[in-house]
Amino acid sequence: MKKLMALTLALLMTLSLAACGGKKTEQPAASGSNDSSAPAETAAFAPSKNITWICTSSAGGGSDIFSRKIADIMKNDNLVNGQTIVVSNETDGSGEVGRNKVATMKAGDADYTLLTFNSGDLMPMVKNTKNRSSNFRILAIMAVDKQLLFSCPTSESKTDYAKAGGDQTDFAAAIEAAKNGTFVVIGGSKGDDITTYGKLLAEVGLTEQQMGYITYDSTSDAITAALGGNVDFVISKPAAASQYVESGDLTPVLALANERYSGNLADAPTLSEIGDYENVEVPVWRGVAAPAAMSDAAVAFWSDALGKVSASDAWHTEYLEKNQLLDEYKDTAAATEYVTAYEADYMAANGLS
Repeated sequence: MKKLMALTLALLMTLSLAACGGKKTEQPAASGSNDSSAPAETAAFAPSKNITWICTSSAGGGSDIFSRKIADIMKNDNLVNGQTIVVSNETDGSGEVGRNKVATMKAGDADYTLLTFNSGDLMPMVKNTKNRSSNFRILAIMAVDKQLLFSCPTSESKTDYAKAGGDQTDFAAAIEAAKNGTFVVIGGSKGDDITTYGKLLAEVGLTEQQMGYITYDSTSDAITAALGGNVDFVISKPAAASQYVESGDLTPVLALANERYSGNLADAPTLSEIGDYENVEVPVWRGVAAPAAMSDAAVAFWSDALGKVSASDAWHTEYLEKNQLLDEYKDTAAATEYVTAYEADYMAANGLS
């Protein structure tokens, strides 16, 4: 009897060990493990609280219009999981304070912070600070913008050119007046506006002492100066100036592009049409960035959401067509490559390191 019981017990133990041996127990990798063979899985991201969108330009300017239109489409098309996007205009230090705030943001809030980031933001940033595009996650490029010169001939102008009877609807006349000793003033924003002004000056053969430039924090501020008669002409993209053209307060006088615009901007000639000059054109890409600390999952979410905005009817009809921009969506990978190359070319051309 004892032998039978021992044999039965041994058989049960054998069966138990066989069952355990058929299944390998997975041990979790230790924290900080360098085992590159383990598959990396990233949990999907979906917003669960309000999003802050920082725009380093004043309300009413081109960048502000761009930011708010995307925020509206994301909300209306339910792309942000029912959360609210709050646009914050942070213009201190010509926008550098806001950009640095985003660049240095820590993980956590980083997933819920977006930044309007254009070529006009990048140029002064790399010229005046140590910040570089690599300090951000570039989420997308959405469109390409171009510029015009506008005037407000109905304002009580305070400039020398206006007092001398200068024609603010004829930029060719302004060029000749500047060459003959009358100081002409152009107003505009920073970055690409200043670059455009410099190229315009070089092409028409004038100096800053003949045709000066006043820098404002945003295009909307520069337009306000034009409406108040403090500058003769103002550089602006169509988006920021459109409402004033429609109301008759601004007149488009020069298309800073290789061909004329259409619609209510069609009367503005190109530079080659008013004299023996080459056209001046400085295309402005408009994009969206985020803190470098944003998670990969959040980057993928926002790049995809921006792609859906770019494909929407509202984006095409209410923004691109209305403001005469070119459709130019690039996702996070393509946009990062493009911005990195753009930055390198700009720095090389300006002797920056």
